[in-house]
Amino acid sequence: MKIKIAITEDNKIIARSLVDKLNLFSKELEIKFTAKNGIELLNKLKNDNDLDVILMDIEMPEMDGLQSTFEVKRLYPNIKILILTVFDDDDKIFQAIQNGASGYLLKEETPESIFNSIKIVMEDGATMSPSIANKILNLLKSAEIKKQENKLQNAEYNFDLSEREIEVLQNLKLGKDYKEIASELFISPSTVRKHIENIYLKLQVHNKVQAVQKALEHKIIK
Repeated sequence: MKIKIAITEDNKIIARSLVDKLNLFSKELEIKFTAKNGIELLNKLKNDNDLDVILMDIEMPEMDGLQSTFEVKRLYPNIKILILTVFDDDDKIFQAIQNGASGYLLKEETPESIFNSIKIVMEDGATMSPSIANKILNLLKSAEIKKQENKLQNAEYNFDLSEREIEVLQNLKLGKDYKEIASELFISPSTVRKHIENIYLKLQVHNKVQAVQKALEHKIIK
């Protein structure tokens, strides 16, 4: 069976060019219709949503490709979206993927590349132009670095206190002694004592009052 395609592109010349490019593979592809923006696309889908892949431009009037991608995936989750645009900035790439696009290609791609990308998304794969793939890789690297930095900051913020140590601190704030804390947390008084020693060491304090005060200052306890 042929792969059923729709093209959403506001520029008539580019839309015609895309049709001509895809017609080179007419034995395997069927272009069912074209639309000049997201509103027209959604209206046409109401009448005929028997589609496999939509080639989606981004910059369009009335409803752009990013919002259109979101709406199509919400209403017709089985239809694959392949972004085909001149934009390669990080925000648009990230938003398109978040909204459900399976691929992101630049319009400079060859007919063969577009056709191969269509086949890839049909097999539940993801496809991107090489320059876009590099951008995504850099975005992921930046996100991972930021994640690690946040992790380090959170560790410093909490002074690397364990959940149990924070529970002990919370009970110290309430004025409970070792035995009361032990009973509350179902542990032995000696274990409570060990936790408090660790708390003093991590917070760099010398008594319960200082420990509770520092924990409150850094919002470790409330």
